Amino acid sequence: MKFIVSSSYLLKQLQVLGSVINSNNTLHILDNFLFELDQNQLKVSASDLETTMTATLEIESTSEGSIAVPARLLLETLKTFPEQPLTFTVKDNSTIEISSDLGKYVLAYLPGEEFPKAEKLEDPSKAEIGAEILFTAISKTIFAAGNDDLRPVMSGVYFQFAPTGVIFVATDAHKLVKYSRTDVTSSTEANFIMPKKPLNILKNILATAEATVMIEYNDSNAMFSFDNYTLICRLIDGKYPNYEAVIPKENPNKLIISRTQFLSSVRRVAIYANKTTHQIRLKIAGTELNISAEDIDYSNKADERLTCDYKGDDMQIGFNSRFLTEMLTNLQSDEIQLEMSLPNRAGILTPIDGLDEGETVTMLVMPVMLNN
Repeated sequence: MKFIVSSSYLLKQLQVLGSVINSNNTLHILDNFLFELDQNQLKVSASDLETTMTATLEIESTSEGSIAVPARLLLETLKTFPEQPLTFTVKDNSTIEISSDLGKYVLAYLPGEEFPKAEKLEDPSKAEIGAEILFTAISKTIFAAGNDDLRPVMSGVYFQFAPTGVIFVATDAHKLVKYSRTDVTSSTEANFIMPKKPLNILKNILATAEATVMIEYNDSNAMFSFDNYTLICRLIDGKYPNYEAVIPKENPNKLIISRTQFLSSVRRVAIYANKTTHQIRLKIAGTELNISAEDIDYSNKADERLTCDYKGDDMQIGFNSRFLTEMLTNLQSDEIQLEMSLPNRAGILTPIDGLDEGETVTMLVMPVMLNN
């Protein structure tokens, strides 16, 4: 078994796959990349049992075979090479030799048969979505997903496909983001919950991809295929909470304000907020928005006034500044609208401009009790 490949091309592909591998694996074989050689095609896979990712590389070879190569050792070696062709030769004594312009490097390998096989999806449903749209959907929602092991369904992003459009939802019970597109449709209705880790991996690759992503899924697994990559992951089992029920429908109080101005104000005032509650107070009257925070333990307090466009009754409402900051940072619009009904009901944050046709973003943030 022997093949020739460009050092920088191989490194680029392996760095993407390397993000799948856990730093402390219980199974030693998972610390390896699986190399499957078939003439001029090399399939490289990495797995953590939950997620398996494969890249198909074009190389020079006439042989076939499969071996598992130590991932960290190979990555560290490749990082040090300038661009040049490398020759990989498998020897009889369970070692693989890499020959470069500068010298030879020998690594021990394991038989490819020991590597866990990726799940085969039986009779999957299919949907197609543009890489850019999927990237935006993941970026807009993933920060709102929870980290609670006791509520695993909330630790992922909910995908909902329908003939009318697609919806992506993430929530941790304090904040919720719903991202929907009516310009992407699916022939059948389906929904599933994707874990965070594979979504973060997808997000990093999709940032530069321009292809269409083919999503295939059944009750337990989902597969994403685009360019020369395939990612298969196990879905989160369980029923997603009824998110529509928590989005307040009647919100008579509407505040419109510049996003960057509001964000920098919240950031500044939050420095003076209590370090455990991160509570800031919004006091709205007429066209004036008063943002304040106080940390009674240290006698720190801050107070800022902004002008805004407001329709509704004068009100005071408290929010966790970290949630507000995350949401405002995640939006790209120049102006945002904050809709509210009562100080103990959730506020709804939506962008006013900067959206594509058929695209809507709804962010919901739960208030905190104000102690007057």
